[in-house]
Amino acid sequence: MTSDVPHIDLTDPDVHRDPFTAYGRAREISPIARVGAPGFGPMWVVTRHADIKTMLGDPRFEIRSDSFMRPDVPEDYRPHMRTMSEMNGAEHLRLRRLAAPAFTARRAADFAPRVAPIVEALLDDLPGHGPVDLMAHFARPLPMDVICELVGIPVPDRLRWREYGATVVTSAGPAFAAAIPAIIDGAKAAVARRRTEPADDLISDLIEAQAEDGDRLSDTELVTLIWHLVMAGQTPTNLIANAVETLLTHPEQLAALRADPGLMPGAVEELIRWCGPTLLTIPRYAREDAELCGTPIAKGDAVTASIAAAHRDPRAYADPDRLDLTRPAGQPGHLGFAHGPHFCVGAALARVQTEVALTTLLRRHPGLALAEPAPRAPDPGTWRLAALTVTL
Repeated sequence: MTSDVPHIDLTDPDVHRDPFTAYGRAREISPIARVGAPGFGPMWVVTRHADIKTMLGDPRFEIRSDSFMRPDVPEDYRPHMRTMSEMNGAEHLRLRRLAAPAFTARRAADFAPRVAPIVEALLDDLPGHGPVDLMAHFARPLPMDVICELVGIPVPDRLRWREYGATVVTSAGPAFAAAIPAIIDGAKAAVARRRTEPADDLISDLIEAQAEDGDRLSDTELVTLIWHLVMAGQTPTNLIANAVETLLTHPEQLAALRADPGLMPGAVEELIRWCGPTLLTIPRYAREDAELCGTPIAKGDAVTASIAAAHRDPRAYADPDRLDLTRPAGQPGHLGFAHGPHFCVGAALARVQTEVALTTLLRRHPGLALAEPAPRAPDPGTWRLAALTVTL
């Protein structure tokens, strides 16, 4: 049965080097393929835009604890590891309903003036002479600095939280697991502090907010939400780095953006489509025997989606292999923040953060250029750079 669909080997260097071509070939052969590597998979992978949207919204395919590579953490911290990302149905809906009002597009836009000085400070601190690695000095610390501002982490603790963020983005195994207790303890302290000392931050808003039925987030749920933000909130690191590298290697598009900064919101959407960091979605598991894209899927089978294939699908986009920062807005939208019940709750904040970062960087450094080709990290699930060395 599986011999009728393409198979993608995640250890293949060509897949690491150019996943868009590898998954694109599979997409044009079949709407569904197989993907795997030693210790990873095998899984079904959906390859076409419309089919991916259908699968991500289908309750027969659910995220669960097996979807995540869970690090080994001490028993006391495990209750905080299960975030709404791996919940389904009423349980997921309740937490999302309580948290979502704090992450609306309007709230994100109102937060932009607090993101701007964080961006400016990071650019102020860039080394003044010679090439500089924007990944290490700008893209990587920015999301955690923003999360600290959003959540209300005290300023003296924020350098340490930057280190946590870097560990979450770049590490696995023992290093990752070792960072978790410190993050959870810091989150617990922040929640306890805001119970008695409210301020203008997310925790205070969530403590104050109360649903019509009297429901509210418990302290454990608030701490878990902060952990969720630390995990999912690192997406702009790779998005911003990828976007800068893409703009610097597409000078005509960069020139158009510099000539008309008003293009920035649409440019961010196109950059997410073109070079967004998500290659494969978090796996879902079939709750029952099902059919997907005309293929039988057995109960318990893992299913992922190739966002790399979807974003270059000619069935969804005109001239999909061309970067076009003036691409008209409208349907279909990109799938960089997933789709369906698990659409990224922090998408608006990620968009605003990326817009502010790119706008400020381009304004302050009109001569920005690559100092050397940017190396890619060999990561089957995430399109990310190992470094981004530029001259200012």
